[in-house]
Amino acid sequence: MSKPFYITTAISYPNGPPHIGHAYEAIATDAIARFHRLSGDDVRFQTGTDEHGLKMAQTASAKGITPQELADEMANQFIVMCDKLNISYDRFIRTTEAEHHIASQAIWQAMADNDDLYLDKYEGWYSVRDEAYYDESELIEAEGEGGAKEKLSPQGTPVEWTVEESWFFRLSKYQDALLKLYRENPEFLKPDSRRNEMIKFVEGGLKDLSISRTSFDWGVKVPGNENHVMYVWIDALTNYLTGLGYPRNTECYPKYWSNDSNVTHIIGKDIVRFHTVYWPAFLMSANLPLPKQVFGHGFLLNRGLKMSKSLGNVVDPIALAEAFGVDQLRYFLLSEVIFGKDGSYSAEMIVTKTNADLANNFGNLAQRSLSMIAKNCDGKVPEAGLKTEAEEQLMSDLKDCFTNVSSAMANGEYPIHTAIDMLRERLSATNQYFADQAPWALRKTDPARADRVLYYTAESIRQLAIMLRWVIPESCDKMLDLLAQDHDKRDFEHLDHAIISGLSLPAPSGIFPRLDMPQDEGAE
Repeated sequence: MSKPFYITTAISYPNGPPHIGHAYEAIATDAIARFHRLSGDDVRFQTGTDEHGLKMAQTASAKGITPQELADEMANQFIVMCDKLNISYDRFIRTTEAEHHIASQAIWQAMADNDDLYLDKYEGWYSVRDEAYYDESELIEAEGEGGAKEKLSPQGTPVEWTVEESWFFRLSKYQDALLKLYRENPEFLKPDSRRNEMIKFVEGGLKDLSISRTSFDWGVKVPGNENHVMYVWIDALTNYLTGLGYPRNTECYPKYWSNDSNVTHIIGKDIVRFHTVYWPAFLMSANLPLPKQVFGHGFLLNRGLKMSKSLGNVVDPIALAEAFGVDQLRYFLLSEVIFGKDGSYSAEMIVTKTNADLANNFGNLAQRSLSMIAKNCDGKVPEAGLKTEAEEQLMSDLKDCFTNVSSAMANGEYPIHTAIDMLRERLSATNQYFADQAPWALRKTDPARADRVLYYTAESIRQLAIMLRWVIPESCDKMLDLLAQDHDKRDFEHLDHAIISGLSLPAPSGIFPRLDMPQDEGAE
């Protein structure tokens, strides 16, 4: 029986167009979702946009449009990005949807029923850019214009002193419960470095959290007190429940959200606090199950530098995909960046990596071997014949590779780059087998042996295409089309179903063209 697996990205804040950081998170989460689908799990994958908050209201005002108009315009850009990058989401949620307002008000009411909310006055530091409150002790001091000192958040964003009536959440009440969660369930927050940070933060003492605003009205109304709108993070985090139908008893909820469900949030390291301190505390208060895991990935750096508008190095992911190819971009990001750590990219790195691994290693092997089958075997898969030691080793190593990849991806750390390295090594080994056996030379002296080499090369390509479908789905499906494989026989379950001798194959064609450095600097 397939296991429910619910995976989400963080929902993107659309006060500007998507950048490569958004694309990286979507691609990595999509790869994990696809891996689980290929493994036979019942996967639900959600992404979306977080459309409320003061930052959206201010951006819209500066543009001379309403916040809803800004949200509609920008959300569409994120949908276009996801579709362009072949992100296989089941639900794209927008927090301006009516059902999301209902869900946010339901969790608010559940927390209120648990006596965890009270009305008071908030005085403190607030970052509009982070939509976050900070204690004085967390602020850093920097030199502003004219040498004047200014206070910044830990993220380096401006903060302002805010005084207003606010509803508060009794976050302090959950300090011990959160520490128990981290210590008894180390898999809850990965990588370990992020969990250690949160343990230290919570051990430092939790203060009750301001959770409503009265100074603007672009947000979800507080039940029974409509001159207040919810703090954007209560609204934003609740999206993970809304997309399943909460608070209604839908087919998806509680199928994907229960104490037994495998719920995984993939997020950036800069919002770990909201997802692993505030979110589980909200859920505990509302008597709702907690996610199984939150994974905080690193930042994507442009030539080693953090992207910023002032540096002019913010890159449009659609431009990158159009310059290099969607699967080429996916392959580079997933294989080159260690998941959980910061990674760097450049046009040169993308071209070099994908030419070596995809064009030269995978594409060239397929083109040469399938062209020989077309020319020498009437375009039909040749007879397998009896395996020699070389074929036994080739098949055995592929089987072991899949076992190792599956084991690596199941340990909660998601070492995506390591899994891809294992598969790349098998591609190289298959190339070496093909070169060592030299079927073009065997054709003159031992045609049956040449056919056997071509058969096992084709079978290796079939297995590797299935094993890489979660990384580069479109290209692997094209490869499996060239091998005349049915669409319902492309998951991991069919790795052991060898290609059939005598199967007619279509004319071979190239799948991974060699890339050149783009002339357009916009692809940098």
